[in-house]
Amino acid sequence: MKATNIRARVRAEMTEEIKTIARRHLATDGANLSLRAVARDLGVVSSAIYRYFASRDELLTALILDAYNSLGRTVEDRERAVARDDFTGRWMAVCDSVREWALERPHEYALIYGSPVPGYQAPQDTVAAATRAVTVLGTIIQDAAVAGRVRDDTTEPLAAAVVEDVRRAGSVIAPDVPDVVTARALSAWVTLFGSVSFELFGQLNNVVLHRDEFFAHQMRVQARFVGI
Repeated sequence: MKATNIRARVRAEMTEEIKTIARRHLATDGANLSLRAVARDLGVVSSAIYRYFASRDELLTALILDAYNSLGRTVEDRERAVARDDFTGRWMAVCDSVREWALERPHEYALIYGSPVPGYQAPQDTVAAATRAVTVLGTIIQDAAVAGRVRDDTTEPLAAAVVEDVRRAGSVIAPDVPDVVTARALSAWVTLFGSVSFELFGQLNNVVLHRDEFFAHQMRVQARFVGI
């Protein structure tokens, strides 16, 4: 094996080990990552970390991208396994996979959907990864609209400012969906992640005991609300 390939492999392995240790720190310290603490656990001097990540923010960005892409792959794989004409089934697959991923990786979920990290601003290159899951939801309502299987009514007039936001959000992934349906879908998207966050961060404690059933009910209500 060429020396350049060996160096690349070693670098990739070290990068992954740094991220693995950093994820453990997310569980104990939240997003308040310390490169010094990561270096200590790795058994190297702090300056060695900077060969792989120039700053704490760069390491945070790598963890955020990994989390968004992991969630995105999980959602895409689960939704892809459902029959294309079963729009409610596809919707439920997305919702269930978001919740299951969050419950399995609570600290990664908190990193991307919890409180903003003080002093950190995510770069533009996180946007594509961040929208993977919602893009699947948009594709479902787009497919339903093309198939003539989405409920469209005008009982909910939209303010001009709302129409502007709705059209901007839906223009790429759901261009054939009526504005009122896209508005409902955006509300359902907020409900999905709000429900998961409520469960994960303890707001349902002593209120909802049967979490699986309650979540399934909520998401089916949202599917009907959207009109699929």
